[in-house]
Amino acid sequence: MRCTMATVGVFLLLLDVYLANKLKYKKATTPVRLFTEEELRRYDGNREGDPIYMAIKGVVFDVSSGKEFYGKDAPYNALVGKDSTRAVAKMSLQAEDMTSDISGLTAEQLQSLESVFEGTYKAKYPIVGYTAARILNQDGSPNEDFKPEDQSHFNIKDEF
Repeated sequence: MRCTMATVGVFLLLLDVYLANKLKYKKATTPVRLFTEEELRRYDGNREGDPIYMAIKGVVFDVSSGKEFYGKDAPYNALVGKDSTRAVAKMSLQAEDMTSDISGLTAEQLQSLESVFEGTYKAKYPIVGYTAARILNQDGSPNEDFKPEDQSHFNIKDEF
C-alpha cells in the first residue's frame, strides 16, 4: 500500500477538523502521528533512550513505562516495534503471530483481544499515533470511518 504525502496531508487536515468540531476536550496542537511499518520498527526497545512503541488494532501505544516487560531482552520484547494484534489475541509470542491480521481468530480470541486492548493498553499506556492500516483505505484514501481512540489521558507526541 502506498500513500502519497498529499493523501496523508488531506487526511490529517480532515482529522484536525474532526477533532476541533466533534470532541469535547481541547484539541491537540500537534498532529496525530501516522506510522509506517518501517517507522514503527525503530521503536522496538533495543535503542537506549528511545521510546518503546507497540501497536494493537492499528493504535500505537507508548509502552516505555513498562520497560521491564517490553524493553531489550524483556519477556514481551517480541511484541514491540510492530502491530502485534494477532499475538495479543492469541496470547502468543510466536513470530508468525506478530501481525495485525485477525483472520481466522476464534470468538474467544477476539473477545480476549478487546478485553486486553480496552482494559490494559488503553487504560495504561498513552496513544502516540496510528498505523496507516488503521486510518487509510487500501487505495491510500482517508478512511472516513476513522475515529480517534477515546482515552482519558490521550497524549499526542510530535516527533517530527
